[in-house]
Amino acid sequence: MNTLISVDNLQKNYGDATALRGISFNVEVSELTVIIGPSGCGKSTLLRCLNGLELFDSGRVMIGDITLELNNGATQRDLNTQLRHLREEVGMVFQSFNLFPHLTALENATLAPVVVKKVDRKTAEARARELLAKVGLGDRLDYYPSQLSGGQQQRAAIARALAMSPKVMLYDEPTSALDPGLVGEVLSIMRRLDDEGMTQVVVTHEMHFARDVADKVLVLADGELIESGSPDVIFTSPRDERTRTFLQRYL
Repeated sequence: MNTLISVDNLQKNYGDATALRGISFNVEVSELTVIIGPSGCGKSTLLRCLNGLELFDSGRVMIGDITLELNNGATQRDLNTQLRHLREEVGMVFQSFNLFPHLTALENATLAPVVVKKVDRKTAEARARELLAKVGLGDRLDYYPSQLSGGQQQRAAIARALAMSPKVMLYDEPTSALDPGLVGEVLSIMRRLDDEGMTQVVVTHEMHFARDVADKVLVLADGELIESGSPDVIFTSPRDERTRTFLQRYL
C-alpha cells in the first residue's frame, strides 16, 4: 500500500476543552475514507487540521512529502511555508460552498491556479471549463453563485478545488446544506472521482454513501478515534457501543 496521509497522535485543545485526543490513522493513495460520528465529536476539527486551517497542539500530519509538526524546532516561517505547500496539494470543499459571490462559476474555478500557482490565465480557464463540464455545469459557466442551485454551487466548489490539481480532496459535510433532492448530484461526483482514483476524505452523515462507497470508515466520539475499518465491519459488527448507538440513529 502507498500511504498518502499519515496522522500520528494528533491533539487539539480549545482552552481547557480537548477537541481531539491522540488521533492516529493512515489514508492510502486512491482510497476514499469517510469520517463519521455524532455532532461535536471533532470530525470537522480533524479535517481542518489536515489542511492547516486549524493548528493542532501536538502530534504530526504528513501528506505526501509535506509534514506539519509544531514541536520539531520549526520556525513560524518554516511552518507558513509548509502550510502554503500543503494547501496547493489539498483541495477543500466546505458545507457552505464558499464561492466568491461576485465571480461567475468559470471565474471561481480559474482564480486560484492563476493567483497561487501562477498558471497563465488562458490555460487556467481552459482547465476550469473542462472541470465545470465534468461536474455537469458546462452550460452554467457565466452564472453567478446566486443564480445556481445549492447542488450546482457545491459542484462548482468541487470543480474549483480540482482546478488546483490536488493530491487529495477533503470534504466537510458537503451535502448538509442541500435540499434532500440535491444530495445525490453531489455524491455522484464524488463517486466518479473515486472511480478515477482520486484520494478523498469525507466528513458526512450520509451513512448509505459511507456504507456503499467508502474503502475505510473512521468513527469519532468525544474527540477520540474509537474504531476504524471497512464499511462491512463498521456497519455490521462495530466493536464500540458508541458506534452502535450512533448508527442506530441513522440507519
